Amino acid sequence: MDESVVVKSLAALAQPVRLKVFRALVVCGESGLTPGAMAEGLGIPANTLSFHLKELTHAGLVTQERASRNIIYRAAFSHMNDLLAYLTQNCCQGEACALEPTAVSACPC
Repeated sequence: MDESVVVKSLAALAQPVRLKVFRALVVCGESGLTPGAMAEGLGIPANTLSFHLKELTHAGLVTQERASRNIIYRAAFSHMNDLLAYLTQNCCQGEACALEPTAVSACPC
């Protein structure tokens, strides 16, 4: 993963509303959410949400797909996984991680 892409992705997530939106999309998984559902569920005004979705999409963290009259937003899991792999590439200097496997929480999805 190119370093400039990493910086753009981390910068997009370094804002409280965008982080909240991204986390909500991660929880929803592949089903995604419409902007209306996100605005209502997260208590974010529609115009504010639109701005933040544009930023997340531009950073490659979110995808959008038109479904009839709606737009469905989804977390870009492949991009997120690439970002995490980049950040942990040299984790623990090549040794086994210090965390016990049970200490890492699994996604309940």
